[in-house]
Amino acid sequence: MSTGPSRLATASWVTYDLANTIFALGVVGLYFSDWLITENQPDSALAGVQAAAAAVVIFLAPWAGTRSDVLGRRVPTLIVTTVLAVLATALIATGPVWLTLVMLWIAVVAVNTGSVVYDALLVDVSTIDNRGHISGLGVGVGYFGSFIGLGLGLVALDVLDWGFPGAFRLIALAFLIFALPSFFFISERPGHSDEPLPTAGDIAARLARSWRKARTYEGVVRFLIGRFFYTDAINTLIGGFLAIFVIDELGLDRGFFTALMGVAITSAIVGGLGAGHFIERHGPLRVLRFVLVLWMAAMMTGVTAAITGLTDVAWVIGPLGGIALGATWSADRVVMVRVSPPRHLGEFYGLYATVGRFATIAGPLVWALVVDVANLGRSFALGTLAVFVAVGWLLLGGVDDRVRSWPVEDRLVPNGTRDVPQT
Repeated sequence: MSTGPSRLATASWVTYDLANTIFALGVVGLYFSDWLITENQPDSALAGVQAAAAAVVIFLAPWAGTRSDVLGRRVPTLIVTTVLAVLATALIATGPVWLTLVMLWIAVVAVNTGSVVYDALLVDVSTIDNRGHISGLGVGVGYFGSFIGLGLGLVALDVLDWGFPGAFRLIALAFLIFALPSFFFISERPGHSDEPLPTAGDIAARLARSWRKARTYEGVVRFLIGRFFYTDAINTLIGGFLAIFVIDELGLDRGFFTALMGVAITSAIVGGLGAGHFIERHGPLRVLRFVLVLWMAAMMTGVTAAITGLTDVAWVIGPLGGIALGATWSADRVVMVRVSPPRHLGEFYGLYATVGRFATIAGPLVWALVVDVANLGRSFALGTLAVFVAVGWLLLGGVDDRVRSWPVEDRLVPNGTRDVPQT
């Protein structure tokens, strides 16, 4: 047993969260939606890309997670997926609309597959005692990446006049730069070579086995089902539809939305950093359920602004949604660590990612059906997302996130493990 992860390893992991957030806000959350509006494309175009990407990640994520458990090597997968995402992002808006949609699809698949192994690396860069703090630190520092993504886009579009192609290339470069430390400085735990390495041919069978295995551990499946409902709503909004709602539904310009996002990002940093303290004091599940209430309040505030025409109310959405966003991901992944046996952490994080991606299929499709098919309007769509969050909140009430004392067969076991986490 060693003294634990180095500060450099932890800092590198945290910095990758910043890189990932540059992509999430700069590409998916803001400037791609803006590009979509300038190209006169419907909401369903973005929904289609998100759904198609999620359909792949549903199967790819558990396979990648299981391989990382067996090999004990997650960083190589992180490198491959990051480089692929960077290259695809650099090609967005450089050709016809269909090519841009394909490039975004590739980038979203790569980023979300890489997130499986990235999240599982949390146990390599933290200890049992500080896991909540490190998770919150990653989210809090990560949201500085939103400022970077926001700023790079503004510089490329409004100062240098490079247009959308230049903005996406600049964001891609920043993504790569801040991801680089994690490629070199994270020391990983050994794998467990007593299990066969999964092949691409048995992805579907592995996925089914992973779900059956998850059912044998208390709280895992219920948490994942609850996660489906709240991530359905959250990922739909931050996946570009919030920008469309504010700009097209509330009638506000990109400058207003940029300012609103600045407030939201600042709040997300506070939420992410502050959540770590509350997670360690009150437990991740209690914190998570509290911030889901904040999400419902923020969404209904948006509905109120659209219905009444009081667009100044939108300023409430920024800080409320930002705090909720930062705290959600800080608490969410710590709950997953609490309920998952260390031996199968990567595999179960694959299911965690699968649920998030399936929600990314369902959420945009529901939004598109409400807005483009049923013609009920974006306010009704946003209210529907608030109901999804409420269902997730109810389901999480039956999950127990107490610290487990895992039996030997569920620990990392083997040969010289330096820090065997048992939570």
